[in-house]
Amino acid sequence: MPGKSHRYSLGARLFLSAAVCCALVLALAGFGLTTFYRRSAERGFDERLSVYIKELVADLAAPPETERQAIGDLGEPRFDLPLSGWYWQIVRLDGEKPVVRTSRSLVGGQLPKLLDQQLTPNARGLRESYVSGPDERDLRIIEREIDVGEDGRFTVGVAAPADEIEGDIRDFRLALTLTFLLLGLALVASTLIQVRFGLRPLVRLGTAVGSVRTGEAARIAGKYPPDLAPLAGELNQLIDANREILERARTQVGNLAHALKTPLSVMLNEAEASDPHLPQTVQTQAAIMRDQVQYYLDRARAAALSGALGSVTEVAPSLDALIRTFAKISQGRGITGMHHVPAHVRFRGERQDLEEMLGNLLDNAFKWARSAVEVSLAPEAEEGRIALLIDDDGPGLPSEALLDVLKRGRRLDETTPGSGLGLSIVVDLAKLYGGEVTLERSRLGGLRARLLLPSV
Repeated sequence: MPGKSHRYSLGARLFLSAAVCCALVLALAGFGLTTFYRRSAERGFDERLSVYIKELVADLAAPPETERQAIGDLGEPRFDLPLSGWYWQIVRLDGEKPVVRTSRSLVGGQLPKLLDQQLTPNARGLRESYVSGPDERDLRIIEREIDVGEDGRFTVGVAAPADEIEGDIRDFRLALTLTFLLLGLALVASTLIQVRFGLRPLVRLGTAVGSVRTGEAARIAGKYPPDLAPLAGELNQLIDANREILERARTQVGNLAHALKTPLSVMLNEAEASDPHLPQTVQTQAAIMRDQVQYYLDRARAAALSGALGSVTEVAPSLDALIRTFAKISQGRGITGMHHVPAHVRFRGERQDLEEMLGNLLDNAFKWARSAVEVSLAPEAEEGRIALLIDDDGPGLPSEALLDVLKRGRRLDETTPGSGLGLSIVVDLAKLYGGEVTLERSRLGGLRARLLLPSV
């Protein structure tokens, strides 16, 4: 069952996240640039006002005998226009009563003294702030304290409308907003192009998978970028494995149908001939059919599961359970079973298949052993493989019979119970997993079964 699709596609998520990030970056950049420009505009404005302060200070510090213009004659007519917003003020601090001189534009009013507000002067000895003027207009004011010796101590302040700074900042903010808006639109457009271009191979891959699903194509074709090519390859391998599993299952069903033909024909013939041995014949053939059905069902299930993804089984716990079971069954014969397989050894496949293979081999070993059965791990197995060695101390087999006994239905001793399918099932299961089973002489004197399987 396919998982629920997300509300937004991958392309939409990438586009929206990029657009939000761009918007945040541009907003932070705009805020930072506006703050920086405000400080720069204030510094420039303060420089203009400090020029007037220097002229006023020069007039105050000039000797009385020096010919000079009247104090406050700064060559700026706005200092003479009533309530123009451009004001200067000089306050003497060391007299009994403060002496205040102001520009004509103040029309008898006064400016607040920054000295009274406990503001700290900057590196040039100037105090800077915003104040409210006589007509409630916001003013930018700078003030300096000077000492002219016997002539006294003074504070000299010059103020001008803050509207001029705010006007410059508004113009800058408007230009910056328009610029960033165009830049943001360009970034969004480029992001959209990048997302569409970048995800085009993924869209092609999805289309190719859909073509495989609908039967229009057998495999995923085409070239893909290096980061998608492995995914396309894995999907092709998955398609091939699924096709192979289906073919295996079909083969086993066909084999089962063919295997059942002979027993059914025998029973039908016996039934038509009214043979008095019909019940015995039916019983015998039914047992054969049961074994054949079980055999091919196991083969079909194993064929379907041998290509399953993510199936991993620890070998040691399965061996513990199987050896304990067979030792209990053989308790009256005094046979001991043990294994030396480390706990970290794992089989890349289904637990049921592993126990089916080990169970058949251990059943055979315990059946023929005299006193001991051992399972160990062969150290010479290649990487990605494990080789399990099942040894017994029984009579063993002659060398010419070692290959023959692995064939389906072959039994070298008809006196022992069994159908002759056990070892062939092990052979078939091992082949389905890309492994193999071989028989050889055991170091215990009996038979050794070597089971080679894929590992993790």
